[in-house]
Amino acid sequence: MLDLSSNAFTENLPTGLFQHLKAMRAIDPSKKAPTPRYGYYQDSIVVVTKGLELVVERILFLYTTIDLSNNKFKGHIPSGIGDLIALRVLNISHNGFQGHIPSSLGNLSVVESLDLSFNQLSGEIPQQLASITSLAVLKLSHNHLEGSIPQCFGNMIGHLEILHMYHNNLSAEIPQHLASLTSLEFLNLSHNHLDGCIPQAFSSLPFLEYLNLSRNNLFGTIPPEIGYLTNLVYLDLHINHISGSIPPQIGSLAKLQIIRLFDNHLTGPIPETIGYLRSLTKLSLSINSLTGSIPASLGNLTNLSFLFLHVNHLSGSIPEEIGYLRSLTRLDLRNNFLIGSIPTSLGNLKNLQVLLLNDNNLIEEIPPSICNLTSLAILYLSRNNLKGKILQCLGNISTLQFVMMSHNNLSGELPSSICNLTSLQILNLGRNNLKGAIPQCFGNMSGHLEILDMQHNNLSGTFQRTFSIGKTLRSFNLHGNKLEGRIPRSLANCQRLEVLDLGANLLIDTFPMWLGTLPELQVLSLRSNKLHGPIRTSRFMKNLFPKLRIIDLAGNAFTAELPANLFQNFEAMKRADQTVEDSTNKEGGYYQDSVAVVTKGLELEVDSILSLYITIDFSNNRFEGRIPSIMGDLIALHVLNLSRNGLQGHIPPSLGKLSSVESLDLSANHLEGEIPKQLTSLTFLEFLNLSHNQLQGCIPTGRQFDTFEKNSYEGNDKLRGFPSLEGCGNSRFPKTNNTTHELEQESDSTFLSELNWKVVLMGYVCGLIVGFSITYLMLSARNPDWLSRIAEELEYRILMRRRKKQRGFQRHYRR
Repeated sequence: MLDLSSNAFTENLPTGLFQHLKAMRAIDPSKKAPTPRYGYYQDSIVVVTKGLELVVERILFLYTTIDLSNNKFKGHIPSGIGDLIALRVLNISHNGFQGHIPSSLGNLSVVESLDLSFNQLSGEIPQQLASITSLAVLKLSHNHLEGSIPQCFGNMIGHLEILHMYHNNLSAEIPQHLASLTSLEFLNLSHNHLDGCIPQAFSSLPFLEYLNLSRNNLFGTIPPEIGYLTNLVYLDLHINHISGSIPPQIGSLAKLQIIRLFDNHLTGPIPETIGYLRSLTKLSLSINSLTGSIPASLGNLTNLSFLFLHVNHLSGSIPEEIGYLRSLTRLDLRNNFLIGSIPTSLGNLKNLQVLLLNDNNLIEEIPPSICNLTSLAILYLSRNNLKGKILQCLGNISTLQFVMMSHNNLSGELPSSICNLTSLQILNLGRNNLKGAIPQCFGNMSGHLEILDMQHNNLSGTFQRTFSIGKTLRSFNLHGNKLEGRIPRSLANCQRLEVLDLGANLLIDTFPMWLGTLPELQVLSLRSNKLHGPIRTSRFMKNLFPKLRIIDLAGNAFTAELPANLFQNFEAMKRADQTVEDSTNKEGGYYQDSVAVVTKGLELEVDSILSLYITIDFSNNRFEGRIPSIMGDLIALHVLNLSRNGLQGHIPPSLGKLSSVESLDLSANHLEGEIPKQLTSLTFLEFLNLSHNQLQGCIPTGRQFDTFEKNSYEGNDKLRGFPSLEGCGNSRFPKTNNTTHELEQESDSTFLSELNWKVVLMGYVCGLIVGFSITYLMLSARNPDWLSRIAEELEYRILMRRRKKQRGFQRHYRR
């Protein structure tokens, strides 16, 4: 026996080591166990075999073992191990071995347990392993093995009880021959690339207790023959492409404790026969296309602790019988089409910790019996049609951590009892009809509250000076209410704040530059309030808003120039291709920040805002002066909206560096000059609005600029060119070849020659008369404008004549 397990040995295994283990290189059937001295003592030792740690006596006779597991060995497995034909246990798991599995291991004719798992082995599984008829345990999991499972493995009819090959790169179909392993108890082939159907022949594995084929590419249906696996305790087929209905024969598996069929393409109803599985503790059928109602027979599963039926097409009402499942700790019925009211019987589930009923069509009031759930930590009722008031008794559930009731028809005032929830981390009551003031005691939840979302209600009142926001706050959203007064100065204490949305209220204040000291702030929306005055900065104010990704000040009364020094601080907007982890959305998928963003001319409510949009919206204010060229450094911007202000001067060519921008709106200002050609390099630009300014010159062409309509430029009387505005010479047409170019040059030369002799003749014949006439009229009228008009008219006619000839040459060339 050689046991070096659970140490920190490194480097390669010395190949010479196994040459000296002579006692393991031959099988001596005549060898007998030594007689214990005086009969009072027998050697014993702890041996890990078949995945179990056992105290084994008479070790010198029974076990020949090499255990090198849980070290840091690397390199290849020495092929010389295959010469130790007396080995009964070989465990080299949890190391860093690489390369192929040596085919010489097939020589270990008496080995009972072979564990090569949790290494970095690659290549195909050698078929020689199938010749080990004594093998009871074979573990090859957590490697990089590829290819198919050898068909000859079905010949290991002997004693194989445990076969683990999960977490590899195995492909092709599951061999039907595995059904010949009639002693098999544990089969785990999960986390591979296996395809094909589940073999019907598996029904001939009478002792199978554990079957895990999850996270593969299996298709087809669940064979009805699965009902013959009467010893099955664990069934896991999740994340495959399995279709069809759940066979009712599954109700015959009386010993079954765990069923995991989620994330497949299952259809049809949930069979009533599942109610026969009295030993069941976990049932997960979520993320399928199951239809029909929830069977009342599920109420018989009194040992059930997890019931996951979310993201299906289930309809009907929630059966009252669910209230019989007194062992239930998690109930997830979200994202279905359930109707009716929340059953009062749910109040009997005293062990329930998670209740998710969101995204259904539930109606009526929230039953007071919910307050009996004294173990409840997560309550999610959002996106239903619930009405009535928020229960005052919710404050008695001291274990509540997440409360989400947004997108309902809840009314009345906020109960002050919510302040009693000393474990509350997320409170989302947005998009209801709540009214009244925010209870002053909300300021006392400073040690635990992280997300407060009450957007789009009818809340009123002011933030009193004594109202304090907690230092743990990460998201504060009161958008779309009727709050008045000033922005609460206590927000400066929220060093973890990431999202602040106070838009669409009645706040009267100046720009809160003091928020720039918050190191984690990523979203700031103060749009549609009564904020006013200039945004004052100085060159001494540095490192402000270092992580800001969305700033929305639209619809206020800010004045003076755009704050160039402020934009210079927006470091997070200067880095493109960022990977941002939205920490406010990590709570198991239970909450996502959302904010109203104006993009491409539309106002949208955007979820996952920290990873989708980088936005500056200063529209509909009274800003004046020039657009700071420093804005061109914000290369990560997706949306830039400076419309409906009093901005002047030229459009900075530096905006052509905004390579990620999708929506650019500079409309309704006093901008002048030409449109910079650099803007044509914005290949992601989908929306452009430069209308109602004083721009002039030719509209650039090429790339995205060829897709914008006339309304992107209307209200600029001196703009010319594409699309369908006054022409800009030949800029409307693309260059062709040299012949076309020569024809154009010939046309120009002929026209100019013709023009020259006519002008000269007119000068000699009429010059004296015209000269005297012009002098007389200018002196009498004292207004030379008419001469300018004549010159412009002449220029126009010459231009039109030239264009007409050019078009004639082009039509002739095309023919």
